[in-house]
Amino acid sequence: MTDQSFAEVILKEISGLPEDRQADVLAFVRFLKIGMADAESTDLRFGIALDQARKITESQNLTDEDIENEIRAYRANN
Repeated sequence: MTDQSFAEVILKEISGLPEDRQADVLAFVRFLKIGMADAESTDLRFGIALDQARKITESQNLTDEDIENEIRAYRANN
C-alpha cells in the first residue's frame, strides 16, 4: 500500500457506495466476524438467543402450534 493505511482505503471505498450498499458491507463484515468466533462463544450466543425466544413465547402465551401456524402463513405469503 501507499501512504494510506488499509483502513483508510477501505473507508474511502465504502464512502463511495450508495447507502444501501454500505449497509450490505457492514452486514458482510459482521458475518465475517461471526465466522471467526470460536465455537464456545457461538454456543453461548445461541443459548442466550434461545432463552430470549423462550421468554417471549412464554410472555405471549404462544404454543408450538401457534408458532407452526405463523410459519405456515408466512411461507404461504412469500
